[in-house]
Amino acid sequence: MDNSEDVWKVRGLGPYGPPLNVSTNTKTPFAELYVSVLLAACSAETIGYPFDVCKTRMHIQGEIASKTDTPVKYRGMVATAMGIIREEGIHKLYGGISAMVFRHMVFTGLKMYLYDHLREKMIIIDKDGKPQLTFLRGAACGMMAGAGANMVSSPTDLVKVQMQMEGKRRLMGKPPRIHNVFQALQLIYANGGIPGLWRGTVPNCTRAALVTLGDVACYDQTKRRLMVLMDSPDNRLIQFMSAMTAGFAGAVLCTPADVVKSRIMNQPTDEKGRGLHYKGMIDCFSKLVREEGVTAMYKGFLPFWLRVGPWAMVFWTTFEQIRRFRGDEGY
Repeated sequence: MDNSEDVWKVRGLGPYGPPLNVSTNTKTPFAELYVSVLLAACSAETIGYPFDVCKTRMHIQGEIASKTDTPVKYRGMVATAMGIIREEGIHKLYGGISAMVFRHMVFTGLKMYLYDHLREKMIIIDKDGKPQLTFLRGAACGMMAGAGANMVSSPTDLVKVQMQMEGKRRLMGKPPRIHNVFQALQLIYANGGIPGLWRGTVPNCTRAALVTLGDVACYDQTKRRLMVLMDSPDNRLIQFMSAMTAGFAGAVLCTPADVVKSRIMNQPTDEKGRGLHYKGMIDCFSKLVREEGVTAMYKGFLPFWLRVGPWAMVFWTTFEQIRRFRGDEGY
């Protein structure tokens, strides 16, 4: 994107870019947007993925304690990471990353495309003739894009959660359940059919809607507000501050849904693919609060925030630089 004063003036937006809540993004062709998003997401996972593994393990620890007679001590993020390294090896901090890449191939690219498309439709013209994307409209775009993309990609998240827990299962003396992404899909389908592949879709869609609201929509809105408040063009500092704000907002909004999603997706199933521990999202939520307390809903919040914060920073700055390199406008 060319941030020169002349370009902004030609657009009628002033020397420092768009006023509050204005979207200057030109709709990007799907293939270009998809490849840019996938490259940025994979770059971000090199930093953020170990935090995701620790977060998932912390979510499941309470379930292990409640379903077995042997108490399991709740460990913090650092202790959980050190325990994985000591008991399973440092490489297990990246266990299941192939499933995460598979998920990004389906979910993240589709999520960004849907948000891009919905945002273009939701922009309104104010009384001064300027395009505006209000907070509520931006939030609606984010939630619809996240939920819609997850309706398609939910099986990839199911595979990711179960692959992340394989090391723990083996340490507990249980037989190996999953070896790779495609074997995992075949096994889940064999045990539960098509409905089994979409087990946990309701909490997962809820989580995806909230995290996209916090991540994509919050980044979009925060960046434009900061550009006005700081009287600055779109630059790396603006992108960094927007990404960290978006990461925190996403963690606060979706950690409870993330805990419920992990519990439902990791539970064993009967021959018909039905969960043995929880009947659904509401049942899981009520049992979690009743048996482990309200604070259990934010179990794993720190590693989740430490994951999505740096992840968002790397993703958005990489994504913006790819767009800049190709001569596109900033997102």
